[in-house]
Amino acid sequence: MTDSKTEKEAMGGSPAGSGGGPPGAGEGHSSGGIPMAALMTLIAGAFMGILDGSIVNVALPRMMSIFNSTADQIQWVMTGYLLASGVVVPVTGYLSDRFGGKRLYVVSLGVFTAGSALCSLAWSNNSLVAARVVQAVGGGMMMPVSMAMIYHIVPRDKIGTALGIWGISAMVAPTVGPTLGGYLVDNFSWHWIFTINVPIGVAAVFLAMAILEETPKKTGLKVDIPGIVLSAAGCFALLLALSEGQDKGWTSLYIVNLLIFSGFTLALFVVWELITEQPMLDIRLLKNRTFAASLLCVSIATIGLFSAIFLVPLFVQNVLGFTPMQTGLMMMPAALASGIMMPVSGRLFDKVGALPLCLVGLSVTVVTTYQLHTITYDVSYRDLQHLLVVRSLGLGLCMMPIATAGMNTIPHFLIGRASALSNLVRQISASFGIAFLTYVMLNRQEYHAVRLADTVSYNSPAAAGALQQIQGLLSQAGAGASGAAGVLYSLVRREAFISGIADAFVVSTVIVILAMPFVFLLDKKRVEAQRALEYRRYAGMMPPGGPPAGGPAGKGGPDGAGASGRGDGIQAAEKPQPVEI
Repeated sequence: MTDSKTEKEAMGGSPAGSGGGPPGAGEGHSSGGIPMAALMTLIAGAFMGILDGSIVNVALPRMMSIFNSTADQIQWVMTGYLLASGVVVPVTGYLSDRFGGKRLYVVSLGVFTAGSALCSLAWSNNSLVAARVVQAVGGGMMMPVSMAMIYHIVPRDKIGTALGIWGISAMVAPTVGPTLGGYLVDNFSWHWIFTINVPIGVAAVFLAMAILEETPKKTGLKVDIPGIVLSAAGCFALLLALSEGQDKGWTSLYIVNLLIFSGFTLALFVVWELITEQPMLDIRLLKNRTFAASLLCVSIATIGLFSAIFLVPLFVQNVLGFTPMQTGLMMMPAALASGIMMPVSGRLFDKVGALPLCLVGLSVTVVTTYQLHTITYDVSYRDLQHLLVVRSLGLGLCMMPIATAGMNTIPHFLIGRASALSNLVRQISASFGIAFLTYVMLNRQEYHAVRLADTVSYNSPAAAGALQQIQGLLSQAGAGASGAAGVLYSLVRREAFISGIADAFVVSTVIVILAMPFVFLLDKKRVEAQRALEYRRYAGMMPPGGPPAGGPAGKGGPDGAGASGRGDGIQAAEKPQPVEI
């Protein structure tokens, strides 16, 4: 009888056939609107955290000359942020459960803001790298914590719309970063790329303290020290190998040792998390086939997103001669298009589910990514911009539904752990995508350079004619004809570079195609059935009362913990009512 009751509660608190709806259908504010003030506060932090991962790129040459650093030394300004933010992501789920999402979010905002202030005061390369690590500790936590908090403050039937709005930060920030950074460096100084965060961060801290609701806390949690150490070591080694593999050489002893070490420690981490009583990161969540398929599709879509963010700037700056500022302005409409599409896809997701949106969005992404392999040095500005805009519309249509479909199958009391796992996968896949596409581009560039060089010889009439034309042009310009061979060689290298980028786009297209079969696991009926299965699977861990039966969080059920005290290990803070629309 007890088992039957527990199952009914897991299915939504109603007997079968009573119209209680699927489990979790009433989670959060099931009968209210989206608390926009709280949502915007969460977006502010997530946007700043992602923005600072890319805004520094354009300032590195200026910092290198100011600090008298080598290229390898200054690169640690970027690498340090990547490593530190990746290491802290896995532990955010545990910290959120232990101390509360609001408190963790406020602390992460404060640490990020303090790190930004320290970065602006840096006096050497080493001090800047140390300050960037501090900044990354806060920035790395803000994304998973804010994502998990959305599930506590937003009705489950409006979660797609809310995550679509929140997802603007993930889609737009990587593109806006270089443009904003270039403007600040060109018109002010490199300090401003960090200083600008301070007033925004301080305001966000006070807004978060005043507006956000505290999430339920779990007492009696033990610190999973082996899990924290193993995940930190494994993620650090893996991200370091991916960031330095191209420079050091993928077959070098240094990179091979890093990869072996990361593989060994992450394997130990998985084994430990499966056998420990209170895992830091619940690996068993991957038994959820819908969630696992969602993570795989998110990884592939992230690689597709960063293929254009990474390869197109290389093309326009090295081939077309654009400045970083011009490059950012060219890509800005694409960022705006994805930002506009994210809330639209969220609203559509709430109505029709993920499958149709993912099929259409991924199809558009596949077609436009393949078309990018046809760009040459004479491509027009508007044609390239239009192609990027259409591609961003496709990505904006599918990115949020892919992630949300998987998260919607997770029981509400495990959302924090699932959010940490999802964001870790997203970060590693972004690093892997950039590293892999760089490897493909450079290797294919060398292949095309050798192939073209074989055709450019004195035995080739075309090559001989081109050489004579170049010699004539140089003579007319008074530069002498002796440099004609060098000019011809540079043209060969340029064509090889263009062909290498084209091949990388073809590979990126194939990678995105690989996601297509897995999206069929994300249809609406399958997501609802998987959610019911997960609530039954984790029925023993469910707080008393089952999933919230309705009403705003804080008025009943485990999301709000109610106004009455609980002795079940979950503490709920008293919450101010959010501003709803």
